[in-house]
Amino acid sequence: MNRPWPWMALLLCLSYGPALAGDDLVGQPSAPSLRSNQARGVLLSQQNTDLTLGDAVYLGLRNNRSIRSAYLQRIAQKFDLRVSEDLFNPKLLISGTYQANRGSKDSARNATLSPTTSLLSEYGTRLSMAWTQQLTNADVAGRYRSDGLDLAIIQPLLRGAGWDVTTAPLRVARIAEQVNRLSLKSNVAQTISDIITSYREVLRSQEQLTITQDALKRARALLDVNKALIAAGRMAEFEIVQTEADIATQELGVEEARNQVDINRLSLLRLLALDLSTPIHATEALEANRVSIDKQDAFRVAQVQQPDYLASLLGSQQADLNLVIAKDQSRWDVSLVAGANQIRDRTDNDLGNVGSRRWDSYAGVQVQIPIGDLSTRQAEVHARVDVENQQIILADAKQALERSVTDVVRDLGTRWRQYEIAQRAVDLSRRKLDIEREKLSAGRSSNFQVLSYEGDLRNAENARLNALIAYLNAQTQLDLTLGMTLESWDIALNDY
Repeated sequence: MNRPWPWMALLLCLSYGPALAGDDLVGQPSAPSLRSNQARGVLLSQQNTDLTLGDAVYLGLRNNRSIRSAYLQRIAQKFDLRVSEDLFNPKLLISGTYQANRGSKDSARNATLSPTTSLLSEYGTRLSMAWTQQLTNADVAGRYRSDGLDLAIIQPLLRGAGWDVTTAPLRVARIAEQVNRLSLKSNVAQTISDIITSYREVLRSQEQLTITQDALKRARALLDVNKALIAAGRMAEFEIVQTEADIATQELGVEEARNQVDINRLSLLRLLALDLSTPIHATEALEANRVSIDKQDAFRVAQVQQPDYLASLLGSQQADLNLVIAKDQSRWDVSLVAGANQIRDRTDNDLGNVGSRRWDSYAGVQVQIPIGDLSTRQAEVHARVDVENQQIILADAKQALERSVTDVVRDLGTRWRQYEIAQRAVDLSRRKLDIEREKLSAGRSSNFQVLSYEGDLRNAENARLNALIAYLNAQTQLDLTLGMTLESWDIALNDY
């Protein structure tokens, strides 16, 4: 099936970038789908088991186990991002205890409730507020009740201070989410390409079966001609053995072709996650049109679309942020601290009722200075090395991408020229065989020569079929290399 080439239009606008958004947790995994009308139900349980390439792609998107596993992983990955984005939201912790004490002089029951809330700002400021209530009921000492409010603020001056440092983990998580989305796109695109290639292998084996069956029919027709010539006394009787041997060879080829059809059918059914006993027949028309693309244009498209290359770019950004975090961890811990608390208590016993209320406040500086601890700089050393290594990886990834694009563009052109040559070879071999058959009927050729030309025609037809499949697969590989498989098939990832 020939598909449009949307990346050609994309050359006019190369501002594509992976989406950056915090996705909410999804209870059930999503699934990719076809945007076009090809997204129709395919009921293989019905008598009609014809399968087009579009049907195979649709079934693969719905059933393929690799794709389903990737979408299950996305649930955990999205929740990881949600946890990172929750860093600057208020946190509430509620703790409580209830305890019964029994002693030789008194027995008491004690209950404590302490809710605490905290908030981290994007500049490293930490705010906390806690309220504690305690209630004690003793047989002798009487009742004691207290509650208090505690407010605290900590502002880092070195370690953990500033927007760049505090938000670095969140930015790393968002970049990791972009990498995960690119990985999902690459996974789906590779799986779809495998399904397309497997489907064409089914087509190849079906066509090879047809070629061998046609060759068997021609061999049997030649056998009838031989019998007629022998009856007319124009051919020696022993020469018919050549034709009979050729018929046996063709029958053997038919059996092998049928076996290959079953092998490729099972391979495709496994990719589609269908019952291996499902009878399917590939019905896509094997046809091709020439596609021309400039190497430089293709390379520019790949630089903004190819998932693996984009992941390499994001890897460099992650390394830079990890260096920021590592350098911060090696700094001294110097912070301004301030706070206030209120305590109110009351005692009720036989001696009377006593209550009090008091306020306290404080302000100061807290310092932690590690001395002689090389482990504080260990992470920074590793992070610096990783930054430099990412530059090497990125340069290699760019060169590898350029080479892959060059190879696939060249291969596309080569496969088309091979297909044209193979098509001419089939036409000439068929004409050559027809002429030789006419000469045999007129007694001007030998049986051996006709059988030889029969073999040439079979070889030419198989060569044309292989060249056509190779060219179509080269188109699929071009889409995959440029990162345009999903766009060519109008597939929506539905990864919200």
